[in-house]
Amino acid sequence: MTPTLRNEIRRLALILVAALILSLLIDSIWPAFIAMLGCVIFSTRQLIRLSRWLITYERTQSAPPESKGAWGDLFDRLYHLLRREKSARHELEFLMTRAESSITALRDAIVVVDRQGRLEYWNRAADKLLGFKAPHDKQQTLTNLIRDPRFAHYLKEGSFDHPLTLPSPADEHRMLEFTITRFGAGDWLVIVRDVTRLHNLEQMRKDFVGNVSHELKTPLTVLKGYLETLMDSVPAEQKRIHRALLQMNQQSQRMEALINDLLLLARLEGTEPDLDTERLALAPMLRRLRQDGLAMATDKQQEIQLEVAPGAALLGNPAELHSAFANLVTNAVKYTPAGGKISIRWWEDASGGHLAVSDNGVGIDAEHIPRLTERFYRPDASRVTQTGGTGLGLAIVKHVLLRHDATLTIQSQPERGSTFTCHFPDHRLASEDTVASA
Repeated sequence: MTPTLRNEIRRLALILVAALILSLLIDSIWPAFIAMLGCVIFSTRQLIRLSRWLITYERTQSAPPESKGAWGDLFDRLYHLLRREKSARHELEFLMTRAESSITALRDAIVVVDRQGRLEYWNRAADKLLGFKAPHDKQQTLTNLIRDPRFAHYLKEGSFDHPLTLPSPADEHRMLEFTITRFGAGDWLVIVRDVTRLHNLEQMRKDFVGNVSHELKTPLTVLKGYLETLMDSVPAEQKRIHRALLQMNQQSQRMEALINDLLLLARLEGTEPDLDTERLALAPMLRRLRQDGLAMATDKQQEIQLEVAPGAALLGNPAELHSAFANLVTNAVKYTPAGGKISIRWWEDASGGHLAVSDNGVGIDAEHIPRLTERFYRPDASRVTQTGGTGLGLAIVKHVLLRHDATLTIQSQPERGSTFTCHFPDHRLASEDTVASA
């Protein structure tokens, strides 16, 4: 309790006590009644003065009325509180204005969307990149202004770990990258970047790789034909020439495999996934891959185990899936030493279907695992050269899985082997048990 409040209570108590004593002396209640009425009138008058001052303060910024005691202390405290509140409000307004100016100056579009998916705010760049118009588009639903089905699907999934690249709704020749971050109570912050230049460079790279690979295929076929003819025509006693031709033939085969992989990657990157999917029975295909793996390394005496239900099946492109699974099995055979064990296992659970290819081979250091699916990335260049790999197998696997809504996980330890697992969502499953339960 403040000294001013204690003094005010003491003063009122003295007045009331004096009035009661006077009432007892003259044997009348009027002195006490008049004292109480005076206190009420005084307090009411101070309340009226306070109310009038508060009503006019916002407009006049005037000082509080003069008063003494507790009321004077209350006026002063309210006045200083209002001054501090005004100063804080001005500082907040300055910060908001500065932040808005900074956002407006950005080249990237910034869009704030509420939990109902309606536009709350956007900066000037959004007008240019997305074609938004103020105030007409205020409170419009975002999907009404960006009508691409891929964008609606992206929002519906709600998984914003990776950005989405789409043509601009205002200019189809401009490519935009959408990054969405959740904040607040279900609101979204949408950041849109113009990636047209990067997209064009990437497209040029794809076209260059595809065209060069296609142009190399014809002369390489001619070269291989002549090498095979020379190998058949050179006498066996000319061992040096025969050995040179054999090495040339091996390298031409490796180059042909590289060109075929580059062409496949170019097709996977440059075309949309097939909408008309087929049912692929996994058991027969995996059995063939197992036999192919055994035939690849007859001298290694490797053991390849297969575990798959007879009715297991996937919906997708059979040729692409075969290519991806064959790359995983081939890699396991190549990098597993003689007498090693390889396991091919398919199973299904509540999260979807999974294909795991495991081996007890040389393994991979953890630092290399995040980059294994990059083109031509080789953790050990000498080892890959010895096995004749192209460095594109896992890149093909990644792109095939992306086209089938699947993901790849890699677990490996040096000298203890590796496990490559493909994870397929529920809607890609077509197993007999799955169909029956549906």
